[in-house]
Amino acid sequence: MKAIVAADKFWGIGKNNDLLFKLPLDMKHFRNQTLGKVIVMGKNTYDSFPSGALPRRVNVVLDSGDMQYIDAKKVSSIEEMMQFVSQFPTEDVFVVGGASVYRQLIDRCDKAIVTKVDCDGGAEVFFPNLDEMPDWKVESIDGPYVDNGMTISFYTYCKTQAND
Repeated sequence: MKAIVAADKFWGIGKNNDLLFKLPLDMKHFRNQTLGKVIVMGKNTYDSFPSGALPRRVNVVLDSGDMQYIDAKKVSSIEEMMQFVSQFPTEDVFVVGGASVYRQLIDRCDKAIVTKVDCDGGAEVFFPNLDEMPDWKVESIDGPYVDNGMTISFYTYCKTQAND
């Protein structure tokens, strides 16, 4: 399983239940990575999508409440989510947010695809700082690029120890 995220230089990822930045190149990168794949998210991330579930992907929403989803698979627990996604190749499952879902699932991921934005976005919620976690290392860096006036780079992190 992989995490995919865009983060500012302090690992900030969101404010007011929205992304920090509007980055067309990053959105294209996200689309290319996740099309035809499984995306796992929390209710707030699902609610932040303008048209509901993202098309041409299996949308999985971790939500223990009463909400019903027509266009996404609802799971009530991490265990139920893991059981559901086990039917797919592990490399085709992406954790896409939000912050609490990333925190709960980062230890179950073996890769993280991080778009690093070289500025302070004034975030309220944060992604775990992989640079400070000894079991994560940078595998590759693509960039820098300028996207909507911001300098970004695409980092791929790899977990160096086996998942439990």
